[in-house]
Amino acid sequence: MARATFGAGCFWGVEYFFKQIDGVNQTRCGYMGGKIENPEYQQVKTGTSGHAEVVEVEFDPQLVSFEQLLAIFWANHNPTTLNQQGGDMGSQYRSVVFFHDKQQKQQAESAKFQLMKSGRWGSRQIVTEVVPVCHFYPAEDYHQNYLEKNELPSCHIYYG
Repeated sequence: MARATFGAGCFWGVEYFFKQIDGVNQTRCGYMGGKIENPEYQQVKTGTSGHAEVVEVEFDPQLVSFEQLLAIFWANHNPTTLNQQGGDMGSQYRSVVFFHDKQQKQQAESAKFQLMKSGRWGSRQIVTEVVPVCHFYPAEDYHQNYLEKNELPSCHIYYG
C-alpha cells in the first residue's frame, strides 16, 4: 500500500471523491501543515493554527496510480483560488499536495505545470502548494465519512 495526502477545501468532500476510486483502500480526514500539536477542529477552523484540512489516502498502486489520484484531485476543486474553495475561506482550505517521496513530488509538480500550460484556467495562476508531508493529525471521529454518515451529497464541484 501507498499513501497520498491532499488538501482541496473542506475535507468531507475530498474524502468523498477519493472513496469512490477503485484501488483506494482507506481515507482519513485530518489536519496537516500547522504549528500546533494535536490540533482540534475548533482551532483549525479559525485558520490561525496553520493546518490545512486534508485527506490521507491509502491506495494500492497496482490498481490506481498516484498520477490518477492527482487527476481526481485537480478535477474536484479550483486550484486557482488562494485559501478558498467555494464559500469556504481561510488557509485551512488551501489547495495542497503533501508529497510522501521524491516521485510524488515530481509527479505533482509536473501535473501542476501541465495544468497551467493547458490553459484550462485561462490566465489564472495555479496556487496549489506542493510540499513535503509532515505530521498527520486525524480529525475527530464525527468528521470521518461525514457525508456518508449524514446521507449528504458531495459538497465539492466537479471541474473535470
